[in-house]
Amino acid sequence: MAPKPYIFLIIALLFIFLPLTASIHFKLPAIFNFGDSNSDTGELVAAGVYSLEPPYGQSYFTKPSGRYCDGRLIIDFLLEAMDLPFLNAYLDSIGRTSFRKGCNFAAAGSTIEPPTARAVSPFSFRVQVAQFIRFKLQVLRLIAKDYYHLIAGKKLHKYLPDEDYFQNGLYMFDIGQNDLAGAFYSKTFDQILALIPLILTEFETGIKTLYDQGARNFWVHNTGPLGCLAQNVAKFGTDPSSLDELGCVSKHNQAAKVFNLQLHTLCKKLQGQYAGSNFTYVDIYTIKWNLIANYSKFGFEQPIMVCCGYGGPPLNYDSRIGCGKTEVLNGTTMTAKACSDSSEYVNWDGIHYLEAANQYVSSQILTGKYSDPPFSDKMPFLLGLKF
Repeated sequence: MAPKPYIFLIIALLFIFLPLTASIHFKLPAIFNFGDSNSDTGELVAAGVYSLEPPYGQSYFTKPSGRYCDGRLIIDFLLEAMDLPFLNAYLDSIGRTSFRKGCNFAAAGSTIEPPTARAVSPFSFRVQVAQFIRFKLQVLRLIAKDYYHLIAGKKLHKYLPDEDYFQNGLYMFDIGQNDLAGAFYSKTFDQILALIPLILTEFETGIKTLYDQGARNFWVHNTGPLGCLAQNVAKFGTDPSSLDELGCVSKHNQAAKVFNLQLHTLCKKLQGQYAGSNFTYVDIYTIKWNLIANYSKFGFEQPIMVCCGYGGPPLNYDSRIGCGKTEVLNGTTMTAKACSDSSEYVNWDGIHYLEAANQYVSSQILTGKYSDPPFSDKMPFLLGLKF
């Protein structure tokens, strides 16, 4: 009898060739994003859980913006392409913050599964969905209050969203990377494969909750090649036999592929299960793998080595000194500084991509070729990128 993880693989393969029947459109009143550091625009920093220091943000914002990057993230480029403003973090409500075009609930370090005691972020997917429900309730209360005063001839809130703000908005998801990456520290490879269906059951529960709240347009990113991140190469790639031809940790990438296969299957299932829904599954893994495998073709010089780190080649990564931090190692004060030309690197700090790499990834997403269903024939916008 086949082991349970492989039974799930067989089931997934049966579904994978059934195309999604509906396609997303881009005339959107709002964007609601859920995820981890790949799309966090300031949530974890606003929560006071972690602080970012220069050189974070240097390439675009000129100062730390709450993003785990030297500049813009993939989601920033996508929103620019849709002619929408950058999303503000849910917890970052101080000052002139606007949520008229959506809200970002993504927080660095977040997982789909409930957080453990050692988790970086307390904002798991379930918590992010709960935050959305509270956000929606507050907005609807404001709309109702505004309508009441409008009848009396006095409009209180000039910029309240329309009624279709939630139902016709786009719900974006980029989460799951930390569930897999974290599992490698305490579980065997087979145990990780067996965990994947449980992770996706939790994800499905969150999607159902959002659907019940009126969400209909779902945009789901799969997870990238985890084994190509310098942090994982440094920790799990010390034995050359554990690396593939690109210098990436093989088992991390294998786990990511299994996760993505089952996530794709889940999206197809939910598309058929939820009336009026539109699911777009985006193959981030293939885009990033192509970038790492063919980096020089796209103008990069370092596919794995870190731009902002310490230690020098081949990885320039040391887990004891984070990007921009200063620590005393063996009696000597050392600082993890940024490289002189960040446009030459794919990896920023050992875990996250640089703005230039994020720009490339977003340009490939917007071709529509890496999505199921493809959407290039329905895309009303183009990006003027160098790629």
